[in-house]
Amino acid sequence: MDPLLALDAVSYRYPGRNTGLALDDVSFAVPPGGHVGIVGESGAGKSTVLRLLLGLAAPHTGSVSFDGAPLDLRDRAGMRRFRAAVQPVFQDPYSSLDPRQRVDRIVGEPLRSLAVASGAEASDRIEAALRDVGLDGDAGRRYPHEFSGGQRQRIAIARAVVSGPRVLIADEPVSALDLTTRVAVLELFERLAAEHGMTIVLVSHDLAVVARMCASTVVLRGGRVVESGTTGRVLAEPESAYTRALLDAVPRLPV
Repeated sequence: MDPLLALDAVSYRYPGRNTGLALDDVSFAVPPGGHVGIVGESGAGKSTVLRLLLGLAAPHTGSVSFDGAPLDLRDRAGMRRFRAAVQPVFQDPYSSLDPRQRVDRIVGEPLRSLAVASGAEASDRIEAALRDVGLDGDAGRRYPHEFSGGQRQRIAIARAVVSGPRVLIADEPVSALDLTTRVAVLELFERLAAEHGMTIVLVSHDLAVVARMCASTVVLRGGRVVESGTTGRVLAEPESAYTRALLDAVPRLPV
C-alpha cells in the first residue's frame, strides 16, 4: 500500500541557529487509515517533524509527500487543498481557542480560510461537527470560557474535522486533561477515525496513549529515527537501548 503521508531522507535546520540539524535523514511513512505514534524526549525533533507534516516548513534536504506527490509550499492552490485534508489538534485546549470568538466561528474558521464552504452549507457543517464530537446544539452560540477543558478539546477536534480531513495530526492532545477526561477524548479520536476513515499521526510522551491509539511507532532521538516498527514490538521488545531507557524513564498512566 502506498503511503498517504511520508518523510523521505529529511534534514532540517532552523534558520539563524548554530545548534546543528534539528532533523537528520529522517524517513518514515504513514499508510492510509493508519495510526502512527511519534515519541522521544524533549528536543528529539518531534515538533519539527510536525511542522513539516503540516506544511509549515520545507525540509532543507529530502522531501515530504502527501498522496504520492511532494509538497510544494509555493503552490498556493495545492497547499490549500493539502491543509483542508491534513488538520492539526494542539496540546492545550485553553490557549488554542480564541476567547473573543464564539464557538461556531472558531469551528468554522477552516471552512472560511480554506474556501471549503460558506453560507448555509458552512453552518450545517459546523453544527454537524459539533454534534459529531458530542456537544449539544447551543454550543456554537457560546464562548470557550463557558466550557470545561475536555469540552474545549472537543471544540478543537470539531474545528479539525469540519473540513473533512483525511489526516489528523495530534500534538499531545490529552496531556493537559485529567485522567477521566483523557479517556473520553481518546475514545472520541478512535470513533471519529473509524467512522470517517481518518489517518492519525500522534505525538505523545505518554506511551500508554501511544500503545492504545497507534499501530506503529517512530522513536526519535536528537533529530534521528533510532527505532520504528509495530507499536507492540517497539514497546514490548525494543531493539534500541534508547527506547528501553525511554520506556523505563517515562511515567505511564492507564488509559
